[in-house]
Amino acid sequence: MKKIWIFIAVAVLLFITACGQETTKEKDAADSEEELKKLKVDFKVPESAEPGENVELKATVTYGEEKVTDADEVVFEVWEKGNKDDSTKLDSTNHEDGTYTAKITFDKDGVYEMYAHTTARDLHTMPKKFITVGSGDSGQTEDASEDDEHADQEAAGGFDLHFMEPENVVAGEETELMVHLQMDGNPLEEASVRYEFGRKDAENKEWADAKESKAGEYTASHTFAEEGTYQVMIHVESGEDLHEHQEYEIAVTK
Repeated sequence: MKKIWIFIAVAVLLFITACGQETTKEKDAADSEEELKKLKVDFKVPESAEPGENVELKATVTYGEEKVTDADEVVFEVWEKGNKDDSTKLDSTNHEDGTYTAKITFDKDGVYEMYAHTTARDLHTMPKKFITVGSGDSGQTEDASEDDEHADQEAAGGFDLHFMEPENVVAGEETELMVHLQMDGNPLEEASVRYEFGRKDAENKEWADAKESKAGEYTASHTFAEEGTYQVMIHVESGEDLHEHQEYEIAVTK
């Protein structure tokens, strides 16, 4: 009788172990499948348009094979080439079929650039497009600025940086800073990112190392001691070839 109970106990133990192993395999397979999924945005914009013409910007968002009908954010950012500081942001209309659209009218000739900032499934991506309006000649001078150089690099594909500029920054309170990086349309991972802070022409600067919280997303926190206007320089390094930096201004209030 004792042998029978021992046999039953061993059989139950083997069954529990087998079930546990099977559950672990299923979980590992599900996790692996989830890792293979990518957030993709098919961003469509006409190659050209005329001043005064109504232009549709359209983003189709997918995650793996799934159409994303509930993206956290799809915002179109548009600016004239070489003048990114004067960009316009357009909220999209969610058609609940994976597509998000907005309409814009350009009032003068020029070359315009735009991002489709998209956040969904805890991921962020920002595909870029260009459109030529009219003759494409905006009457700008031939002198190439630093912004133009960055625009030319981005036009050929390559490095993209989007700083989520904080709002309502208060002196003495901790502020989270976030930047999204892309290389050739994909999140730039495992980069070295540092934030440099200081007033204009100040000798002493403060630094903060950013951590990659998600693929291509780098965050850091900083407390500005006093009110005023601060320069924030974002330094990015990846491998031996990529050494980029871009500067922004942050207004700090009491």
